[in-house]
Amino acid sequence: MMTNAKTQKKPAEQHYAAELQRLQQADSAPVPPGWFMSAVAVEKFICGDAELSIERKFVAEPGVVTRIILALCTQRGALLTGEPGTAKSWLSELLSAAISADSTQIIQGGAVSSINQLLYSWNPQLLQQRGPCVEALVTTPLYRAMRDGKVLRFEEISRCPQPLQDAILSILSERMLVVPELPAAESTLYATAGFNIIASANSVDEGLQRMSAALKRRLSFEHIKPIRHVDDEMDVIFWETSKLMAANNINITADTELIAVLATIFHELRNGQTLDGRSTDRLAGATMSTAEAVSVAHAIYTHAYYYQQTQPDAQLLLHVLLGSALKDHPQDRRRLKHYVETEFAERKGKYWQALYQNRSLI
Repeated sequence: MMTNAKTQKKPAEQHYAAELQRLQQADSAPVPPGWFMSAVAVEKFICGDAELSIERKFVAEPGVVTRIILALCTQRGALLTGEPGTAKSWLSELLSAAISADSTQIIQGGAVSSINQLLYSWNPQLLQQRGPCVEALVTTPLYRAMRDGKVLRFEEISRCPQPLQDAILSILSERMLVVPELPAAESTLYATAGFNIIASANSVDEGLQRMSAALKRRLSFEHIKPIRHVDDEMDVIFWETSKLMAANNINITADTELIAVLATIFHELRNGQTLDGRSTDRLAGATMSTAEAVSVAHAIYTHAYYYQQTQPDAQLLLHVLLGSALKDHPQDRRRLKHYVETEFAERKGKYWQALYQNRSLI
């Protein structure tokens, strides 16, 4: 699927087409059947490679990306679990782009309620004219992934009803899909080499649609944790905010000092601990994820560009931060104010001091 110049977001395989081409040309490692490149090259695409000028696109604990790639090599499928905002969907997109050169075969678990939406349906006009035939099939992302040997991204699988999870179980076990309405010679679709499933599930959805033990056995679990080191979180917020601003023609360069302050606030409020190890407030309702921090940074710079035509100030940072931190539990206002009052007074830097001076706005 090709995009045009006005597309808001290009799939990873198009955005990083030059990197994928360099990796494939330099790839000398064994390539699994149906894959676009080797497992080694896939990991370089995600984690970066300075020698080939491949940027790091995902931050994770050592071994996480390797274990996921190896699971996909064994055709087990992978299930990425974790808190909202830990970039599970982004990781599945990067993996699919590198393995299949196509990250667009996606099913949203919460939007699928019938077996026809999951497997296949029929074009009613062609069905009436010609009866059940391959041409009358309306294929789904799952069907196309099996047919073409691609990775299927199954987002929020825990929101998918149990009977549909059972259908996935059968496909993972047998690597085939039967269309009983078709003539016998055409009724069975066998998965092409390269087909696999990368599923994701938010830990907050656990138990919403309980996954069967049999399905769990056919997926390799990997828990995606929040970014551990604040310096890595700063880097992610900076480069993701910069990409969003570039896509929206916002001609302001992100201030590394502001990004550092924002990353520190999110890091400390998420962990309930300051960078120097002291206990502090943790917000009850807010999702203080890296993804949310990127959204806050992007909102700050968007406001500054369209309304002020200048770099944002601390007051704007505080207003946008309040909207993010207090959107679920207004009672968190007291915790946030206490955090600012007790932690910011002695911190050096224009943003820390300005935030402290404007604490009455909380």
